[in-house]
Amino acid sequence: QVQLVESGGGLVQPGGSLRLSCAASGFNFRAHNMAWYRQARGEQREVVAIITSGGSTNYADSVKGRFTISRDNAKNTVYLQMDSLKPEDTAVYYCNRRPSVFSWGQGTQVTVSS
Repeated sequence: QVQLVESGGGLVQPGGSLRLSCAASGFNFRAHNMAWYRQARGEQREVVAIITSGGSTNYADSVKGRFTISRDNAKNTVYLQMDSLKPEDTAVYYCNRRPSVFSWGQGTQVTVSS
């Protein structure tokens, strides 16, 4: 069955960096577009970054220039490098297929606070 396991979150000060990882299994990873999503407390889940099966990327305006999505098809893993973090980036971060999603993983909490 499909599994998506996110990791790499934590507490970081404003301006800091984190690198999230998502290990995928149970489907043909290299054939699918993947994305990172986030959900802040009390808010709807939103997509922040997309990477196509061919490696093209797209970002939400709120993270453009600060976040970088990448993938390693040999490792069935998608990454999110997050730099210049802001308090408003605080959320649980998830990875999933795009546009149609699988069941969600547990996510990884990112907290940006001084």
